[in-house]
Amino acid sequence: MVSIVIVSKDERALDETLAAVADQARGRESEIVVVDASEGRLADVQRAHPGVRWIDYAPPPGVAVSIPHQRNAGVRAARGDVIVFTDAGCRPRPGWLAALLAPIDDGSEDVVAGRVGSPEGRRDLYESWHDTVERSPYLSECPTINLAFRRSAFDAVDGFDERFEYGSDIDFSWRLVAAGRRIRTAPGAVVEHDWGSRGRRLKRAYAYGRARARLYRKHRRRLLAAWRADPMVLVYPTFLLGLPLTARFPLYPALLAIPAWRNRADGPLRVLADHLAYGAGVLSQVVRP
Repeated sequence: MVSIVIVSKDERALDETLAAVADQARGRESEIVVVDASEGRLADVQRAHPGVRWIDYAPPPGVAVSIPHQRNAGVRAARGDVIVFTDAGCRPRPGWLAALLAPIDDGSEDVVAGRVGSPEGRRDLYESWHDTVERSPYLSECPTINLAFRRSAFDAVDGFDERFEYGSDIDFSWRLVAAGRRIRTAPGAVVEHDWGSRGRRLKRAYAYGRARARLYRKHRRRLLAAWRADPMVLVYPTFLLGLPLTARFPLYPALLAIPAWRNRADGPLRVLADHLAYGAGVLSQVVRP
């Protein structure tokens, strides 16, 4: 059995996601599990999908609602030997589920990650793994927005670290790889996701930066290779720390012309704003962890 687990909190777009996922799961031994922290505000969505197992999630006392808590709860409640994660608001393209599960169905893999697109054709700036999905059979890290794995892989790393909010998915994938589990790519398994308004993107960029700093604090050995594998986590915080130099070197901010040119196809101002917000998030954890 395959258990498709979706976590939610006040996401009205969950209705569309459930309809699309149920359509793709038809004919396969499967279940759909929603772990919802909306405190009843999505009751109409629940009634519209009577075939979905609905878990009204309440966080432990003194703990804010967070995605890793919900994901762990979803896996614990799931009946399947294979777990699929996608997010509320995602719209799977045709063939998504079959393509995502194919390497698991044939017995060759335990963990598989698909791609994420967006309705307007622009990806989220911090999902660099998208390019790797296209050109490499395996990933070194991935989020959980489009992921399938055997329960045995989840158990091998004790699930998600509930001390994280943002970043728990990357921590999960890093620990999978460290435990010897490969993350197979499935380029044909695509879900579309709307990354939100300009303000929401900047807020997410800042949160991603904070999370990345916390990840390297936990996985300190990975920081040694960050200049090569993850330069953003070092370059943009360093640039922000150097801004006072502008008083003596007025052309210092012109250094941003380099990443602006390199990202000109994605909208250089958008890229710079997001990257600087990301760098500020990293600094916030370095200065006041």
